[in-house]
Amino acid sequence: MGLLDDKVILVTGGTSGIGRVSAELFAQEGAKVAITGRRAAEGAEVVAGIQQAGGSALFIQADLTQVDTIPGIIDRTVAEYGRLDGAFNNAGATGNGPIEKLDEATWDRVIDTNLKASFFALQAQAAQMKKQDGGAILFNSSVLALISMPGSSIYSASKAGIDALMRTAAVELGPFNIRVNSLNPSITRTPMTAGRITKNAEGAESHPYALNIPLRRLAEPEEMAQVALFLLSDRSSYINGQSIVVDGGQSAS
Repeated sequence: MGLLDDKVILVTGGTSGIGRVSAELFAQEGAKVAITGRRAAEGAEVVAGIQQAGGSALFIQADLTQVDTIPGIIDRTVAEYGRLDGAFNNAGATGNGPIEKLDEATWDRVIDTNLKASFFALQAQAAQMKKQDGGAILFNSSVLALISMPGSSIYSASKAGIDALMRTAAVELGPFNIRVNSLNPSITRTPMTAGRITKNAEGAESHPYALNIPLRRLAEPEEMAQVALFLLSDRSSYINGQSIVVDGGQSAS
């Protein structure tokens, strides 16, 4: 028996990184998985891998910053699988640099992808779940919603906004048996972060946003996927309105 047997789970940004690994794990745990992404080739590759492993998956090509397309993603998922039991709102963008050098285009790209799209995804997902017997919604936030790092101002603001949105949604949607939480990772080894990971002469890895992590290593996407699995499963049935920090102790140090 899998933790997600007979459940339908949507993963946004499911073509790489934490989203891809999570989609693959959810399918292994029995879920029918719908994934979104901008890149059709990568989406087809993820779906093929899940199907070859005996799972069920659907790819929906979408740019979530075009928020008028989001209700159609839910409609397509429900048309294919009949319902929507969980959603992992994982799609995100980053924009780094000193405050005085960041521009409006970067602000718009990061806020539109991370926060605006998350709100309208939540809205459409909740509308569907209210027609059913509830569900679980999970946002991929960041430890940078909770701690400060130079150069992360816009990204941190977008993720702090997600956490605030999550808490309000948890209170508003709880009476409809819809749980809402966020996953708050520290730096995780993904294509988005790879360009800023460096190694010293001894081979130890570092990243500008990985300072003071007591475990002395970067996170792996599989470690985030396992927590996402728990939060979307019935094993977390009384967890609602929480930022679940998975950071190797960074925020405690």
